[in-house]
Amino acid sequence: MSSTLDDSKRLAIAAQLADMKLLQNLLINNEQQFIEDCTDDDICDRLQDMLEDDQKNLGVIDTVIVQYGVKGEPNKTTQKMIEQVQKLMEDSELTLFEKVREHELLKHKQTMAGLLIHKAAQVVGADIEAAITPLNTVNFENRTHQEQLKGILEILGVRELTGKEAKQGLWARVQDAVAALTGVVGSVVTRTDDEMSIRDLLLMDHTKSDTLFVEIFSTDDPQKIQEYFGQLYKDIKVHGMAEEEVIYPAVRPYYEHTQEIYAQTDEVIQMLDEIKPLNPSSSEFKAKVEQLRTAVRTHINQEEKDIFPQLRHNFSHEQQKQMATEFKTVKSKLQDQMAASLNPTAT
Repeated sequence: MSSTLDDSKRLAIAAQLADMKLLQNLLINNEQQFIEDCTDDDICDRLQDMLEDDQKNLGVIDTVIVQYGVKGEPNKTTQKMIEQVQKLMEDSELTLFEKVREHELLKHKQTMAGLLIHKAAQVVGADIEAAITPLNTVNFENRTHQEQLKGILEILGVRELTGKEAKQGLWARVQDAVAALTGVVGSVVTRTDDEMSIRDLLLMDHTKSDTLFVEIFSTDDPQKIQEYFGQLYKDIKVHGMAEEEVIYPAVRPYYEHTQEIYAQTDEVIQMLDEIKPLNPSSSEFKAKVEQLRTAVRTHINQEEKDIFPQLRHNFSHEQQKQMATEFKTVKSKLQDQMAASLNPTAT
């Protein structure tokens, strides 16, 4: 079973996420250059706000990639497109208006990529929807950026064509468009931090594992069961190993039952390895997965009941954010190592 722990649909979504990260870096680089080149203070202020959003959202995309749990490489067409745009932005013969116009098209591409991932997740699996939830904020902010860029383009374009200023009231119209978008999207919480707290990340992992268990038990299709368990295997194993490296050592001075939590994690990892070679169509498989679900839920309940209060009471908000960064970094490293071990011939 280890040779089929990945499935093509999840890998395709992983590649789209990798595309988004590559494009997000390009958006950031463009905006930094626009701010340097622009002499209009009002436009510079709006570009600066956009830049800060995009820098924050790069962290959100990183988080989504790690929480998703499947690593992908950017599509070659995306890499080629980005190289072409980079050359375009370096062209000294292009006006700021022309460069911002290309940038607005990139924002549209990024918006559509995020929406496509969201729609694909609805088709492939509820666990994917749980993993990509933070992407909703990125999608919303990209749509508002598009409206703001249209306003900037109108100002720059009128100046370039006529040498005069666009009519007043432009920004009020842009704000009305953004407000309308907010109404369409619904209640969207825009993060002010570039990193979630460690409790946020752990809860996302717990929700995703619960969802994968539900998906396994809601189908009798061996291929589907294999796909869901493949993701569950990787997610839980990496989550547990990252906790043992980052979380448990940090809370040990404040929690006397830390060794018990270590033992639970080791037991769950052992159970995963025992299930991995079984035939997903056998009755033994689901019986073993049910035992695994009980063990995982016992661990999660104790962690959320006992460990979370220790994190909340003994670590500042900044310390929890830093712990989240470390947890995410360790998970990413472990995911890479696991991918290499499961696919030793991959380059």
